[in-house]
Amino acid sequence: MNDSLQDTCPLYHSGSSLRIGELAPDFVARTNHGQLTLSALRGKWVMLFAHPADFTPVCTSEFITLARMTPQFSALNCVLLGVSVDSLPSHIAWVESIRERFGVEIPFPIIEDPSMAIARAYGMLDSSSQNSVTVRAVYMIDPDGVVQAMTWYPYAVGRCVQEMLRLLQALQRVAGGDALTPEGWQPGDDVLQPQVQVQQEITAIGPEWFMKMEGEQKK
Repeated sequence: MNDSLQDTCPLYHSGSSLRIGELAPDFVARTNHGQLTLSALRGKWVMLFAHPADFTPVCTSEFITLARMTPQFSALNCVLLGVSVDSLPSHIAWVESIRERFGVEIPFPIIEDPSMAIARAYGMLDSSSQNSVTVRAVYMIDPDGVVQAMTWYPYAVGRCVQEMLRLLQALQRVAGGDALTPEGWQPGDDVLQPQVQVQQEITAIGPEWFMKMEGEQKK
């Protein structure tokens, strides 16, 4: 269970020091889909996202949209994992309430973290809160188990699921190291070439050497 996280994960983090490029802390936890081990998902992208609490309005709106867009994440070899400090019975009751009230099935697992071991390892706890709610944290974890991106939103502000999907697509596009994505990039848009560091190459490219676009239609 979560209490053994520090013993089982060599890169255990006791606070918000987790950084991009580090191995995501491993854990074994109960979910409404059964027991889950994070490292068992190697070979897939994982979007681990914390929500402050079950049965709250902003979280419910996010989960409804995430459920509807799950096929788009699945098509990109990405597993969605929700997590909060709420108990497994609370997760189950909330999912059932969403189904009954909105006619939406939540297809992804929701992890229980009552001991807050996962929240502490990933730095999800909101230090400004008066209780144990987590911030709206998102961790994009690559197929090797490495954290490639993190976003944090406060309790009162809902996340944009379309942007979460776009971020995943951008991370996958640049994973090979052959391109950078410019502001607002969408799949199919032109990309930026990695910046050259050799004087002769800079001279050959010309004035656009520090921001040279490349058409995706060439790919």
